[in-house]
Amino acid sequence: MEKRISYSPEETIEMAREYSKTVNSGEVVCLHGELGSGKTHFVRGFVQGFGISGDVVTSPTFTIINEYDGDTPIFHFDCYRLEHYREAIEIGAEEYLYGNGVCIVEWPERISELLPPDAHKITLNVLGKEKREIIIH
Repeated sequence: MEKRISYSPEETIEMAREYSKTVNSGEVVCLHGELGSGKTHFVRGFVQGFGISGDVVTSPTFTIINEYDGDTPIFHFDCYRLEHYREAIEIGAEEYLYGNGVCIVEWPERISELLPPDAHKITLNVLGKEKREIIIH
């Protein structure tokens, strides 16, 4: 387990960019943290590590899954609005989770039944206005 402190959204983005270098195609990254903890900033940096512009990243709260095309496709899940994991099955989440791209999942606890046991786990904790603790499990 590794703990790091970010003092700004830009630092969170940079940490995520670095972290993305440790993730391979076919893997799933789960982001845990309360609303406003910096999960979407983390995703922006993460996709940049795969050569995708962070500007394309928006929280897919209403669409559930955003696809970002690059040499390795990134599938960004936001499961906040899901009430049951079966809703994710209905939109084909398993095809993404067990496919050839990389999945990064916000609110993964809402679909925990579908996640692979070896999924990466990252927790973002709010420590202040812009200060965040980032724990890589």
